[in-house]
Amino acid sequence: MSETEVSLKTAALRGLLGRCPHCGQGKLMQGYLKQVEACSVCGEKFGHIRADDAAPWGTIIVVGHVFLPFAFMVDVDWMPVWAAMTMWSACFALLSLAILPRSKSLFLGILWQTKAPGYKQVEIVKSA
Repeated sequence: MSETEVSLKTAALRGLLGRCPHCGQGKLMQGYLKQVEACSVCGEKFGHIRADDAAPWGTIIVVGHVFLPFAFMVDVDWMPVWAAMTMWSACFALLSLAILPRSKSLFLGILWQTKAPGYKQVEIVKSA
């Protein structure tokens, strides 16, 4: 099975779930934000793919533009301002920490399927 046989939707969904976008069985991440070098099931290599700033960008989009408006809809007038600010800060910090690794694995799946820039790591040749 090659990358072209896996649709973008399937690769993105598998990535979002933290699974290998190629086979859907192996894990894509070995740590919180550390990707595996290769899938333990199918052997597809992922260590060379660089998602760089895509994962934080995706997290900001989701938390800042989707969930933050809900904070303005919830009435917390019964709380002191400092308590409401602390509650919302903690809520959005935890939400960001939960979304960040999923965002990275989503972008890894997309980069793998599309072979977009970031798919191959640029090697720096040092002159003697």
